[in-house]
Amino acid sequence: MDQKPARARIVDAAHELMLSIGLARTTTKEIAKAAGCSEAALYKYFSGKEDLFVTVLAERLPRLGGLLTELTAGQGTVEGNLTEIARQAALFYEQTFPMAASLYAEPQLKRRHEQGVGGLEAGPHLPIQQLDAYLRAEQGAGRIRADADTYAAASLLLGACAQRAFAYAALPGGQPPQSLDDFAVSLARTLLGGIS
Repeated sequence: MDQKPARARIVDAAHELMLSIGLARTTTKEIAKAAGCSEAALYKYFSGKEDLFVTVLAERLPRLGGLLTELTAGQGTVEGNLTEIARQAALFYEQTFPMAASLYAEPQLKRRHEQGVGGLEAGPHLPIQQLDAYLRAEQGAGRIRADADTYAAASLLLGACAQRAFAYAALPGGQPPQSLDDFAVSLARTLLGGIS
């Protein structure tokens, strides 16, 4: 049986460890061991744990960043596009929350992580900026009110998706009262009611 390439095994191992024990407690040594390779082999592909975290976000989680960069004003309906963004964002935050939550427990670790991702063009602010850019383009196409605050709208939509993940992760069973699809549709319609 063929084994996956080393890079894929490393990313898979990092994803599993970050989900199960959190980003803070995951080490490159543990990732390499779980991937069945040396730590030196890991560093052939990745500059460190932060680089791996960004790769896991991009390659193993729901496609939030890719979806946001692929959106084009005037294609589909604004409501349909916002619904899909809300659905993907809710899934994305649901999976990233357990991984990244441990960063906030230790200020030094959070600072080290911020320094590590600093040059990687990554961070939680990017989806807001990308969604804002899409909404501004729709505004320019006349499909969103000219006086609508697109940055606030982007922040509201993505903030609601992140809050959904945060609020229900702590509950036994962790189940929100609304299905993901119902949540996404309701959120998009409510937001669009204020900006269209």
